[in-house]
Formats: sequence, C-alpha cells, structure tokens
Amino acid sequence: MAPPQHDPRRPYKRPAISDQQRRRDSALQTQSARRADAQARARSLANSLLSPQPSSPAAADQPPPSLEARDERGHDPTVADVASAAAKLRGPDQRRWFARQIMLPEWMVDAPPHFARDWHVSARPAGKRCMVVSSNGITISRLRNGTILHRFPSALPNGSKKGLSGPASSYSILDCIFHEPDETYYIVDMICWRGYSLYDCTAEFRFFWVNSKLTETSAGDPPSAYHRYRFSVVPMYESTLDGLQTAYSGSTPYVKDGLLFYNRHAHYQAGITPLTLVWKDNTCSQYLLDTDSEGQVPTEQHVVLELQEDGKLVTSDDPPIAFGSLDNEFIQKSNLRPGNLLRFSVRDESVKLVDGKMEIGELQLAGKLNRSRTFADSHSKVLFQYAARHAPLRIEDLVASVQSNSMEIESTDIEMQG
Repeated sequence: MAPPQHDPRRPYKRPAISDQQRRRDSALQTQSARRADAQARARSLANSLLSPQPSSPAAADQPPPSLEARDERGHDPTVADVASAAAKLRGPDQRRWFARQIMLPEWMVDAPPHFARDWHVSARPAGKRCMVVSSNGITISRLRNGTILHRFPSALPNGSKKGLSGPASSYSILDCIFHEPDETYYIVDMICWRGYSLYDCTAEFRFFWVNSKLTETSAGDPPSAYHRYRFSVVPMYESTLDGLQTAYSGSTPYVKDGLLFYNRHAHYQAGITPLTLVWKDNTCSQYLLDTDSEGQVPTEQHVVLELQEDGKLVTSDDPPIAFGSLDNEFIQKSNLRPGNLLRFSVRDESVKLVDGKMEIGELQLAGKLNRSRTFADSHSKVLFQYAARHAPLRIEDLVASVQSNSMEIESTDIEMQG
C-alpha cells in the first residue's frame, strides 16, 4: 500500500466530487441539538424485536409513531405506543420499519478531512446484517427486513435460561453481521447493554463499552448447549496509517467486504448517516461493482429506485432524491404501484455532476425487484458505483488524505510551540 507521489510540501487534497462533507457537518450539529429519549427508544426496539404479533389488516396499514413525534393533542407517544404499533405491522410496512432501526453508512465518495483525528476504521465482515436482542432467556436475531434469522440460546445477558441475572426482562441489543462460514455473529456496534441505552453515546465510547462488556460474558466462547453461536467484536482502529494498513491488508478470521469508517463523535443514528462510511475496492471486497440478477457485472451501471405516488423515482435518502419519473399511462400498463422498487440501467453520457449531486438524464427500466429487497439505493451508493467505474476513490487516496492530515497536525503543533 505505497503512498502516491505528490509534493511533500503541500497537503494532499483530492478534488471533492460530492457534498458529503457538508452533510457530515450538518449531522454532527443535528445530533448535538436532538433531545431524544434514548432509553425509551431502546426499550421500544427491544420489545418489537422480541415479539411482533399479527394483527388485523387495518391496523397493519398504520405506520408506528416515532418517539420524537407528537400526536394531535401534543402528547409524546409512549414506549408502549411505539412497540404496539410496530408489532402490528406486516409485509412491506414491517420490513421498512425494521430496516430503519439500523444505522446505515453512506458510501465514501470523498475522503473526509481530519481522518486520523476524528475517524476509526475496521474491516467489514461479509455476511447478513442484523440486530440481535437477548432477554427473558432467549436470543433473537432479525435481518434488516424484520425476518427472524435465528432464535437461539446465547451467553449474552439473559440470552438463555441458564444463568439469568437481574430482571429477566433486562435486554441487550447488538448490531451484528452474521458470517455464515464460521457461524459467528461479528459485532459492529452496540445499542443497549443490560437495559442501558447507548444511542446517545459517541462511537468511541460504544466501541470501548462493547469490548469491555463482552469479556464479562462467555459469549465469545465456542458454541455449547446454552450458547448456539459465537459472538466476536470486529477490531476497530484509529484511521492512522498503521490503522488503515491493518484494516486493509491485515488478516481476519472472516471474509472481508470493504472497510467501515466511523466518526468517533457520532451517536447511534437509525437510518442512513454520513457519520459512518463504507468503502471498497477489488482488494478488500469481492463485490466492488453491483451485479445483475444473474450475478454478472452489467456493461452499464444499474440503479434501484422507488416509485412514488406522483410517479417520481427516488433514492432511499431522507429526504429522498429524485432521479426521474414515469408517466401514469406507463405505470398503469406495467401494473406498477407506489412503493415498488425498480431497477434501471444508466448510460454514461446521461450522467452529470452538479453541485456535488448526481443527475441522470435518461433511465431505462431493467426490471422489478423481488420483495426481499427493502430499500432503494442511496444517492451516495449510486455516486460511488459511478465513480468506481470511471474515477474510483483508491486506497492511495485514503493514505494520502491521512498523510495530509498528519502534516497539518504537525504544522499546527509547531506554530503553537513557536
């Protein structure tokens, strides 16, 4: 991983192609001003993960309130309100609600400034992203679409009938990736531990907490009668040259699928956030470019967009970004409905970058997706995939950004000493 050649007297700066840094700054300001009830959010999520119950179709049509929302009388919804409403969801509504509870990274299209000072990096395991909750003597893992992956006994707190400690209803929630080859849950984040919420704790604190608390259990031991799957913490490093080198080139017990970057000041935010980033190349991932339904890389880039009621085709961002639209006559003839996820091919000549955002002049419908897919692509993913085909952000660019950051820190230290 040799650094690129550039003038050593000048900090390296790759020209920005997106507005990702602006969103990072905004996200940090927003989380500081937010006054959410983190404990209530954790209880609500735990209740929903453990026991969603079927209900009438009419009730299933109503999305659950968020804990930050207020009803018509100005009252805040209770934990019971949110958990009960989430439990009544079925089909697409259930899949969407559960998918929104996980913190999802933006795709890194620009290397952030202050890499070594403000960011951590890890080698992301390949596998199934899921939430794991342990309570009442049972452990349940759910995929992003709400489907139960495993129901099993574990050595997590109150995760099996053996050795229950404290209130049986005390719960823990982990953000994991299940790596099937070694049947291990690799922990990428922690949301709650023994009923203590970590939503509003910084990433740096959460990483310390998960490492220290997991060693208090036998969850890292080989499987046994009361511990069906092993749990392991994904090593996290500072984004220095050594940390980046270790995450990128170092050996791991799991198959890598890119690198994950966390802003050390970031709270656990459900949904897509620019304060966590994913980056890939062909060395650290088998899946740099998206494939088609047959597992082949198409000659033209494909994007997945959601059809809205007004015919617009939008991304999964909040707020969503429109990349095009379909007219009503075509929608009716094709038997399409709002909420459908559609795959489109994109011609290179129809793409423009304007003020850090991608514009697509022409979309060609390539097909409708199956129900297992929950969300459309995000804007950052579409932009990352486009850049990966034409001007990828390389590991050399990341190394140069870290070096530039180190030079700036050294320069500042010299000025302060002088």
